[in-house]
Amino acid sequence: MALLSAALLLCSGLLDTTSSAVGQSCVDESRFQERVIYLGKEELPYRLQCPLDPAQLKGVEETQLTWQKDCQQLLNREGKTYLEFATLRLEDQGNYTCILDGNSTSTFTVHLTVKDSPCSKAPEFKPKGGLTRLWGIVGSAVTLNCSALLHTDPLEEHCDTALQWSKAGQPLTNHTLYPLNTSSWSAGEGQLMVQSLLLVSISELEDFGVYSCSVRNVSSDFSIQNSDIPSHTAAVIAAVVLLLLLGVAAVVYSRCHLNIKLWYKNTYGDYELNDGKLYDAYISYVNNDYDRKFINFILKPHLENQNRYKVQLNDNEILPGAEPSADLVMNMSRSRRLIVLLSYAYLEQDWCTQNFRQGFLHLFELCPRPIVIMLDGQYRRMTSDVKQLLDENQHRLTILTWKHNSVTPASVFWKELSLAMPRRLFFHSNSAGDPQTVLQDDKDPMLTLDPDYLDCRPDLDGAGDVGPRLPVYKNLAGRAPVLPAAPIPAAEPRPSDIDMSDLGSRNYGARSDFYCLVTKEDI
Repeated sequence: MALLSAALLLCSGLLDTTSSAVGQSCVDESRFQERVIYLGKEELPYRLQCPLDPAQLKGVEETQLTWQKDCQQLLNREGKTYLEFATLRLEDQGNYTCILDGNSTSTFTVHLTVKDSPCSKAPEFKPKGGLTRLWGIVGSAVTLNCSALLHTDPLEEHCDTALQWSKAGQPLTNHTLYPLNTSSWSAGEGQLMVQSLLLVSISELEDFGVYSCSVRNVSSDFSIQNSDIPSHTAAVIAAVVLLLLLGVAAVVYSRCHLNIKLWYKNTYGDYELNDGKLYDAYISYVNNDYDRKFINFILKPHLENQNRYKVQLNDNEILPGAEPSADLVMNMSRSRRLIVLLSYAYLEQDWCTQNFRQGFLHLFELCPRPIVIMLDGQYRRMTSDVKQLLDENQHRLTILTWKHNSVTPASVFWKELSLAMPRRLFFHSNSAGDPQTVLQDDKDPMLTLDPDYLDCRPDLDGAGDVGPRLPVYKNLAGRAPVLPAAPIPAAEPRPSDIDMSDLGSRNYGARSDFYCLVTKEDI
């Protein structure tokens, strides 16, 4: 049944071709022939000869010979006994008629059919991919497996299905040195699977290299490499990965370097303890409307509420009748940082207009690295002397610029200010006292942080009969035994055990809670 259907289709195709050819006015069915050409099988350029009788073509140079395709005149083809095709395409098929002028019976038509040959299709190598790498050492053997799927046509002759091996462009014909095993099987209608196994015995270094398996001008390459030689692929990949990681780290650091510095400072930074300072920062500014609002409503609340710093302003605790320079020295000696709001109004002060350089350099004697805050837009209104002085001492200053987008707590301004401020020490207990002074190695009773733990009752036995008096903690269940009071003989006044010479140098401002130091009996 299938053969009958194929025969009917073939006959119908021939009938359609013949009918289409005969139906044209220039085609004489008595002088007509078919010619089939497969793409990729004919040598180029292809020539289609005029099938007229050679006797009629004698002297064709003097006789005019014309060509037509599907009854359409072909230009620039007069006087030639053949048609030449530089390339063959499916569009080139049709009825080609050669006509001798002056003799209407001297015509002949060739119906040219151009088909895509299955044998000209490129093979499909299995597995797909480029160069296949194999490893071996001298004295070992490596098997190369070349498998290709080929398209074939049983009716077409000279269909290439053989796999050819070569090395460095030279064919491997000596199968004694290179044993070869070839097999093939049908993979479907019009498809043929061909497999070739090449055994390469590596006896010397020249056996390493690239081997090619080719069919129909298409090849698949195999590279045999010496495994004794270390490969630099891993090192190159590691270098590329390292460069990528460094690039990512650079991008992350450029965008998050302030957060990284803050984390490192809050984790591994040094505490500024036991320095005798009462405040973390002293703020110097001009008491006008704009600067006062910026200090009291923006800067000071953020430092005290967000970061829990102790801040002192330049209008607090000023000594009566003191000079401004003495106030500055006094306040700076009690603060760890100096913050200057260097606004345009600040520069209009008398000491700034008279000798700003001398006063500015004097700040470095009070604080090694002052923090200067400038308002955005006011820097260009400063004089050239002020700008030059700031540029010269830029490495000794921490210059911050307040902009319109610095209001948010996560802005660059607050991060840079936190980096310039001392590291804070936070305790979870509310009764721990001042974190900055809790670790001070000072045994003076006025600086003892937790006086509630000590018992302030008078000594029951001043003569010391029951031994030295130790602090009695409140959480003890028992109490000291009460002994009868002994008569105290009159004694000469003895000098006080407390050395009063160093009380002037001690800083008792750090204490906000006190307890009884002198009993009624001592009075």
